[in-house]
Amino acid sequence: MQEKKEAFGRLLEVMDELREKCPWDRKQTNESLRTLTIEETYELADALLDGSQDAIRKELGDLLLHIVFYSKIGEEKEAFSIKEVIDSLIEKLIYRHPHIFGETKVKDAREVEQNWEALKLKEKDGNRSVLAGVPKSLPAMVKANRIQDKARGMGFDWEKREQVWEKVQEELEELKVEMLKNDQDAIEDEFGDLFFSLINAARLYGVNPENALERTNQKFIKRFNYLERKTIKQGIDLKGLSLAEMDEIWNEAKREEF
Repeated sequence: MQEKKEAFGRLLEVMDELREKCPWDRKQTNESLRTLTIEETYELADALLDGSQDAIRKELGDLLLHIVFYSKIGEEKEAFSIKEVIDSLIEKLIYRHPHIFGETKVKDAREVEQNWEALKLKEKDGNRSVLAGVPKSLPAMVKANRIQDKARGMGFDWEKREQVWEKVQEELEELKVEMLKNDQDAIEDEFGDLFFSLINAARLYGVNPENALERTNQKFIKRFNYLERKTIKQGIDLKGLSLAEMDEIWNEAKREEF
């Protein structure tokens, strides 16, 4: 534990020195760092998907740098320090885990989530919606999953997960109706409803929809790259192949995965 404290202390010292002596670090603001922080977050997400522990370690370090950087700027503005950031986090963790640090009893992780959301509402304005805590700038799929998670935390969910498939089928049929009418705005609306219900189904079956879709993205990229390499090697123009010919090479790429 002492080594960890010393390492964190050294990081703060390095940050102080960079802020004082480095022209680039000295001119950074919360606004200039914001887009870089978003980029670092996505790079960490990529590393987590790849499963490389070395990459995860490096990307966590990059993200930690940003947290320390924002805290340094906060200190310069006499708004807050890294100590206050950490203290408020510790206080929040203890408050939202009464089953660990208090007398509350819970049966399972589901009850922990429900207590967590209820306690969050108590911390804020009592009239504020539980969904107000979902960042507006989240990608739509991530946002949908988060919305559903928060609603579930308040007990708004299916009694049995199998019931969700009736909703998926219902949304699919409504989409088909609008497609026959050729109303583009209504088609988009119904596609959204269908996606939302599928994301709900994924959640109910313990699947993160963002991870699942990215897994398919990577699979498609790998197979399409195989298709391109194979046709280039044979001196064939990919655009000149029929769909059946492309499909034959595509299936070959799928077999190569096993």
